[in-house]
Amino acid sequence: MAAAPQSPKSHPTSPSYDASGVKTDAVEAGLGRLVEYVKSTWQLGEAPVKLDLGYFANVIDVGGLGIAICTDGIGTKALVAQMMGKYDTVGIDCVAMNVNDLVCVGATPLTMVDYVAVENAEPSMLEAIGVGLAEGARLSNISITGGEIAQLRDIIKGYGEGLGFDLAGTAIGRVDLDKINFGDGVRPGDVILGIASNGIHSNGLSLARRAFFEIAGHDVDTHIEELGATVGEELLRPTYIYVAEALEVLEKISEVGALVHITGDGFLNLTRVKAEVSFVIDDLPPPPALFQMIQRITGSDAMEMHHVFNMGIGFCLVVRPEYESSALEIIRRHGKACQRIGRVTDDPTGRVKLTQAGIEMGR
Repeated sequence: MAAAPQSPKSHPTSPSYDASGVKTDAVEAGLGRLVEYVKSTWQLGEAPVKLDLGYFANVIDVGGLGIAICTDGIGTKALVAQMMGKYDTVGIDCVAMNVNDLVCVGATPLTMVDYVAVENAEPSMLEAIGVGLAEGARLSNISITGGEIAQLRDIIKGYGEGLGFDLAGTAIGRVDLDKINFGDGVRPGDVILGIASNGIHSNGLSLARRAFFEIAGHDVDTHIEELGATVGEELLRPTYIYVAEALEVLEKISEVGALVHITGDGFLNLTRVKAEVSFVIDDLPPPPALFQMIQRITGSDAMEMHHVFNMGIGFCLVVRPEYESSALEIIRRHGKACQRIGRVTDDPTGRVKLTQAGIEMGR
């Protein structure tokens, strides 16, 4: 719950996303009711909660030590894995979606537990999921200390008889209480650095599947020259893990305004920072071919595309201008493409202006 997104009330319900089965307005209504009950528990126990809901992870105070915690899953990427009969990378996505959120509060990820709900406990599928979980743990330098497998034939359904599964995880990390980063130090004039994504990651798969499989009539084995891969290969590319470069930036650069995981809601995630500022993004690289194809097929406008997808940028760092070159050098040394994509402004209304796309989004 700590990482529940703050979706923009000003953004209209997306026709294409609604048609793909994602009812964003209903989620907002239900989330608001649920949050009331969740927050009513904060007076319980002996570990004070340090942040409000809505950021990427939350932190509790355990005897003076900050413990960060978050939870997330892979969404309908599970269906693409079932369609391909390939399960050895979705574990990477599960780890990535969690540890990338943890590091946003300045935490060093430590460990994770997983939850696998299956229609049928197929040993080879479970083994392959384990391969991906282990690789994700290696890439983020964490342990996986436990988990749960639930056989739910009457609930979990998927693509193909008996192949249904869902995969989620909960991760924890540590952070000094005086070093929790929730973006309150972001200032006008700071620069926004955007780190490349590895394609679609684990958000927007419902709309992507509708585009390629329902509207365009492709299947997972259709090779598309523009993508340089089959549809299935492209959609199943594992989510990048940004932990190593983010932690080195935090270690070596004294003033990091914010770390922002670009997931559902796209660049609107920047407005989660606890500072009264806005953002101008004016130097984005061209969106990868995948997103250009989805837009052509669905007829989605720029607002919807930037609201649903990462559009080629999977993680952002907000730093003082004098630290821009140092941060870029660290990130590129870790093998990720990165560039300055924008700046912070003194507009206190929490807007994101994407000048190249000609759109503006607000919380």
